[in-house]
Amino acid sequence: MCGISGRLSAAPLTAADQTACDAMARALVHRGPDGDGTLRDAQVRLDNRRLSIIDVAGGWQPLYNEDRSVGVVANGEIYNARELATELTARGHTLRTGSDIEVIAHLYEELGDDCVHRLRGMFAFALWDATRQRALIVRDRMGEKPLYVHEGQGTLTFASELRALVRSGAPSGALDYEAIDHYFHFLWVPEPRTPLADVRKLDAGHRMVVELAPWRVTTSRWWNLEDATPLEADPATTVRGMLEEIAPLVVRSDVPVGVALSGGLDSSTVAALAAPQCPGLVAFSVGYEGRPPCDERADAARFAADLKIPLIEIECRTADVVESFPQLCRATDDPIADIAGYGYWAVMQNAREQHVPVLLMGQGGDELFWGYSWPQQGLRQTLRKQRSLARGHFSLNDYVRFEPPPRLSPWGLRKWWRRRFGWADGLAERARDMQSPAGQLVSYDLNQHFQQARAVMPQVYGAAMQGERGPAEQWFTFDAMPDRVDMRVTSLMTNLYLRENGITQGDRLGMHASVEVRLPLVDYRLVETVIGLRKSHPDWQLPPKTWMREAVRGLLPDYVLSRQKRGFEPPYDAWLGGLTARYGSSLRDGALVRAGILSAAGAATLAAQTGWNATWGYQPFAALVLEQWLRGMIDEGLRVSS
Repeated sequence: MCGISGRLSAAPLTAADQTACDAMARALVHRGPDGDGTLRDAQVRLDNRRLSIIDVAGGWQPLYNEDRSVGVVANGEIYNARELATELTARGHTLRTGSDIEVIAHLYEELGDDCVHRLRGMFAFALWDATRQRALIVRDRMGEKPLYVHEGQGTLTFASELRALVRSGAPSGALDYEAIDHYFHFLWVPEPRTPLADVRKLDAGHRMVVELAPWRVTTSRWWNLEDATPLEADPATTVRGMLEEIAPLVVRSDVPVGVALSGGLDSSTVAALAAPQCPGLVAFSVGYEGRPPCDERADAARFAADLKIPLIEIECRTADVVESFPQLCRATDDPIADIAGYGYWAVMQNAREQHVPVLLMGQGGDELFWGYSWPQQGLRQTLRKQRSLARGHFSLNDYVRFEPPPRLSPWGLRKWWRRRFGWADGLAERARDMQSPAGQLVSYDLNQHFQQARAVMPQVYGAAMQGERGPAEQWFTFDAMPDRVDMRVTSLMTNLYLRENGITQGDRLGMHASVEVRLPLVDYRLVETVIGLRKSHPDWQLPPKTWMREAVRGLLPDYVLSRQKRGFEPPYDAWLGGLTARYGSSLRDGALVRAGILSAAGAATLAAQTGWNATWGYQPFAALVLEQWLRGMIDEGLRVSS
């Protein structure tokens, strides 16, 4: 696990270029505290900061083929490197190290750009082919490892983190106001965009080829989740087999390994698979002061005891959440308004303190196996829209419904009355489907935070946000309605929510603490298996995570399998109240106001919110996160311009 950065140019690199590259490499020290390495050519510089995980003594980058005509710097882990090294050696290659990254250079010799198809793992790498005077820059299939790119006139600058790229001085400082509007809807910016107008992420499953003479940059997609081959097999047995195949690969390490354990289905599965493969495995679990009902430490402790692995408990205190907030917002690199992010932060910091630089986590299970209710709800509503479009008629009978009253609470009954017993919702859904483009899925727009942003943010936006903005719904609008809506919804869940929230926070907050995060449940072979099975055996109408539960039956005890899903549920009111009380005033005449994102009156309105309420939801918190993020980027040297 490392950080990489570099610059390629149509002309020889200047002293100023070298200074910019030096600045980027220094900004990535936390991703690679153990040392550095540089590949230099007249028009090329590639830098690496190393966190030593595999071949601690010998795996220093850049790594080369036999005649050093091909050199590579990489961030990530190639899980099947041992098997690839055996194949390459049998074919006459000489590998000088035990590093998992060296195999990339030798595979490129044999397969060229298609070497990526043989790699199993998480990676972003830059490879320089001195003979052909071309570079290959690649990002892994599921987007576990980041790569930010800025293209200038005859130059390309890249880095593992946005703030490192800002340190280079390449970005102009112009903000992407449409992307920022999308941030308030999603609570993160969907890639490949970033909040900076002239910086993008290399999208997951994509590669860039940079040719120097004549200068040409070509980007192409090399993997797509939806292209998985249909698979006729028993889902539970097949998924279980793939999980058992992943387990010994993903724990390969020459340093200690830990696991984040909540006691829920996904993290328990990862822990149970890893424990027999990884002697010395240690678990980490977070909870809250006073042990409220949402505290999961008791569940984690029970299962850790069953596995006979030690458990380190971490208590997230409101005072610590409030105190660390500015640093946390900057450490995420991307602005991400997820209050649960502090849990990631606390686990990573503790793992590093315990000298455990590799941490397994369970992200991906909910997105792959229908763990959330609203994607299935969106799928049902999309299919209803599809049927209505096919017959050219939106029948009231399909939309109007009566819902029984909720539990007898004054707030719940008032809400039920305002919704006219469900009738109002049905009529609104009908109007939406009649007015929206034919190719627009009902998707993330069902999310409460998305709906709140659409309703309230125009009231507080500043002058820069008042112009023409592309609707956030464009992220789930297509030329035509797909034949298999469940495939497209799964793809959206992984490409949007999983990648930009769960994966991104794991990577950035882990690497900020110099901890490598590994996610067994997003292994691409498992993903392709699930999608292939789904093409042959549609499962979206089954109870949530049916395939996953059946696959791990016998591996996990019944008390884990029957546990009700909770997710990471911190004490929202206490945390939000503390954060708005401490930092709400920062919005008044702050960086967002100066940039025209918020009006002065709008900033004051958001600052006045002292906790969670049904009208504003997460939006005051999202504004606080973006304020601290932008201040952090300005401190890194960004000169904001409109």
